[in-house]
Amino acid sequence: MMKVFAPLPPDIEHLAKEVVDAAYKVHSSLGPGLLESVYEICLALEITKIHTERQVAIPVIYDGIELEAGLRIDLLVDRKLILEIKAVEEMNRIFKAQVLTYLKLTGLRLGLLINFNVTLIKNGIERVIL
Repeated sequence: MMKVFAPLPPDIEHLAKEVVDAAYKVHSSLGPGLLESVYEICLALEITKIHTERQVAIPVIYDGIELEAGLRIDLLVDRKLILEIKAVEEMNRIFKAQVLTYLKLTGLRLGLLINFNVTLIKNGIERVIL
């Protein structure tokens, strides 16, 4: 049986739409084939109107102890939306699992997994909801 989630708040849906629009703009300007870090920087620049943080560390709580385990969110938008940026030939299931883990560790509900190495950016965007 499929798990049913409560609808996302309108402000988070609005943020997601703004990010998708920005991803379209970056992709149409640069196209596929560049490094992930280039897309991350350009997307961060494109969405500077919204509070955006790059490479945000996520601690892991294990046995009641907060540990710095090297986990980093590519982009965190308005402290509500996680963006995981990729520039890969083929998506791997582990990427979605990574976003789900970030959502669980942060208590956030929505992440966008964006692969810029595609002909059409709409084929490179996946919503991950917790």
